[in-house]
Parts: sequence; structure tokens; C-alpha cells
Amino acid sequence: MAPRHVRLLLMLGAFLSGLVLCGAIILLATGPLSSNGPQVAAIGGPFRLINQDGQTVTDQDFRGRPFLAFFGFTHCPDVCPTTLFEVSEVIRNLGPDADRVRAIFFTVDPERDTPAALKEYLSSFDPRLSGLTGSPDDIAGVAKSYRAIYRKVPLEQGGYTMDHTAIVYLMDKQGRFVAPFSLKRTTEASAAELRKHL
Repeated sequence: MAPRHVRLLLMLGAFLSGLVLCGAIILLATGPLSSNGPQVAAIGGPFRLINQDGQTVTDQDFRGRPFLAFFGFTHCPDVCPTTLFEVSEVIRNLGPDADRVRAIFFTVDPERDTPAALKEYLSSFDPRLSGLTGSPDDIAGVAKSYRAIYRKVPLEQGGYTMDHTAIVYLMDKQGRFVAPFSLKRTTEASAAELRKHL
């Protein structure tokens, strides 16, 4: 066989091997094909916590309406109040549909964020926002189910602050995760996206 043909066969073999390898990597990354439809990420789940009015609530109390969920704490200097303000503006922009959605502020600082502290803090935001607290174990369980990370960070002058995940989670009417909810767009665009899930 001529050297030119050998080179062509070798190049073709390398190309086909690359295709097979690429296909195998894609299959490993995405999982096997299934007729059950798209796979939904396992984010969110059951919880039993205390709201800002001192009432026990569970995930079932939020079923039937899509909701936005955010983890933070009342002593947060900037990210939390900014995010809650933006969420409030999105809900307000829904107009008559605003009562068909909810938003949850899960504290990651149950040591300081009592129901009374949450109530005072949330009075500056949309009344459809629910602040939820509980025991440290309860909060750790909810954060784990949402794959949220947080940790206490001591301050040099005493006291502490909290590092935490700053994602806003969009959940559907059944409490299933849809996608991270972007607030890096106009309030009108965010409201239009939320309205799609009513």
C-alpha cells in the first residue's frame, strides 16, 4: 500500500477514535439517555422552620405558587439587603400577579436571626417575603438540600459575619428547582421571566 494511503487511513482512524472518545465523554457527563424527559437537579426539599411571625411553616405551605429563595442574614452589610430589595421590586413589577408568587429568605445565622429580628428586618421589603429561621441543625439541613454553603467568619474587632451562597433560586409551584434566578437584568425582564412560571 502506498505511503499516502497509509497516512490517510491513519488519519481517518484517529478521527473516528476521537469521535468515539468525544461521544463517551458526553455520555459520561450527561448520563445515559432516558425516555423520562429531562433530569431535574436535586435542589430543595422538605423543611420545617419558624417564620418571622413565630409560626411553624413547612415546604408544603409554599406549594401551589412559584417562589424565589435566598440564603442570607440580617447583619449582612450589602449583598442581602440589595438582593431582597431587587426581589421586592421584581414582585412589585408583577402588578396584579404579585400575590401569585412568594419569596423566602432563609437565614444562615439562626443564632442572631430570631423571628422578631427577621420581622423587623423584612419590614423594609415586600410583604410577600417570608423570613425563616430554626435551630442550627434545621438551617444546616435546608442549606444542604439547596446546596447552599455558609460559614461563620470571626471579625478582628469582635463578633462575626457570615460568608454564604448568594444565589437566588427559582422554584416552581411544586417546590422543584427551575434555575438560578438572575437579577442582573432589568426589573421588567426579571418579572417577565417569573411570570412564565405562574
